[in-house]
Amino acid sequence: MELETVAIVGPTASGKTRRAVELARHLGGEIISADSRQVYKNMDLGTGKDLDEYHEVSYHLIDICNAGEKYNLHKYLSDFQSAYSDILNRGRFPIICGGSGMYLENALNGIRMPEVPPNVDLRNNLSAKSLEELTHILQGYKTLHNSTDIDTKKRAIRAIEIEQFYEDHPEEALKTKKETSTPLKACIIGLDISREARRNSISRRLRERLENGMVKEVETLLSNGITPEDLIYYGLEYKYLTLYCIGKLSYERMTEELEIAIHQFAKRQMTWFRGMEKRGFHIHWIPYDIQESDFLELVDQILLK
Repeated sequence: MELETVAIVGPTASGKTRRAVELARHLGGEIISADSRQVYKNMDLGTGKDLDEYHEVSYHLIDICNAGEKYNLHKYLSDFQSAYSDILNRGRFPIICGGSGMYLENALNGIRMPEVPPNVDLRNNLSAKSLEELTHILQGYKTLHNSTDIDTKKRAIRAIEIEQFYEDHPEEALKTKKETSTPLKACIIGLDISREARRNSISRRLRERLENGMVKEVETLLSNGITPEDLIYYGLEYKYLTLYCIGKLSYERMTEELEIAIHQFAKRQMTWFRGMEKRGFHIHWIPYDIQESDFLELVDQILLK
């Protein structure tokens, strides 16, 4: 198989960006982000962009839309294909890096997704339901096309809207299936980090980002006209920091609940990657903390197999 791309995957705070940059330098590559929130401008600390790590290495699908907008899988796959083709056409090597499993897996599968229009009647009918009720409804669909992190009512309603659209339009649903797409010829490198090390890394990074001004970042977004509801929609850091900024949570309660939420998110990420393996993807797991030279040597060995 002639290799077309390498993907660097792993849970949050495992060092994916650093490894992707090392590999890009080594292979003459450019990085395509597979992160559902790094697409937003001025949302840097909360999304862990680590832009200072890229230096001369070019990156794509970061800072491509304004905070407050609603980016989705359909838009990502379209933008991904454009960036991917552009990199190949210029004789460079695309390296995919990110922890948004749904974005990553669909991109690797070569999936194209039609735009799902708003369903105003459905939204109105669901608006009074709780998040728990919405989650139960979502679980009732046979095949989930959008199983991203559902931690707000707006996300859950949009996910139901997508599933209902495909149920009503089976011909469109067919286009989203792996059987009708052309998967990328990819090598997937996973960063293997123990549960204890992962938890320590998450906790340390959260403290660092709070010390470096993550609260100020959210305050600035709010002062620039982004509504609390829109920021809460993005989940995790933006959900809890916004609740703190608008007086719904104390600082101590915010940091405690946010840390727990990030740990839970990392666990869900690993569940997704294990699921990918069950769905036929082979992930080569490499210790997350080895020296750069050892990392590149191991990757070279894998690529030569």
